Amino acid sequence: MDSNEKYMREALKEALKAFDLGEVPIGAVVVCKGEIIGRGHNRREQSKQAIAHAEILAIQQANDHLGNWRLEDCELFVTLEPCPMCSGAIILSRLKKITFGTTDLKAGTCGTLMNLVQDRRFNHYVEVESGVLQEECAMLLKEFFALLRLRNKERKQGI
Repeated sequence: MDSNEKYMREALKEALKAFDLGEVPIGAVVVCKGEIIGRGHNRREQSKQAIAHAEILAIQQANDHLGNWRLEDCELFVTLEPCPMCSGAIILSRLKKITFGTTDLKAGTCGTLMNLVQDRRFNHYVEVESGVLQEECAMLLKEFFALLRLRNKERKQGI
């Protein structure tokens, strides 16, 4: 197993934590010099905070670990392509690289809807790699939303 798969598996573990909490199952880890220094999984519903995305929480933990807002020697691994808010945080934290599992057709801003993290008009450019453990990352999301639709249908039917 290469290091990209190794760290994406760690991000998937975080996504499973979110799944178990009833949150959209997205997980992220920040890696610096081969060490995981930040972990996060979606916690928006639980925290009632719009910004409690996996990437934001992992970046915050990495900042705390290093005692610095700059993450120039660090990489982010996340199961789903980041949204505009998370892409902004990736740029502002100066992450060197982002690796994501599956694309986000509705909100992805690392190449799908647009590519914020590689827009040369910003003061920082981030390397991007996609498709690492793509099927596993996508299947977890599909399973979550299928269960959610089933629960909503049962609620409407009074089951």
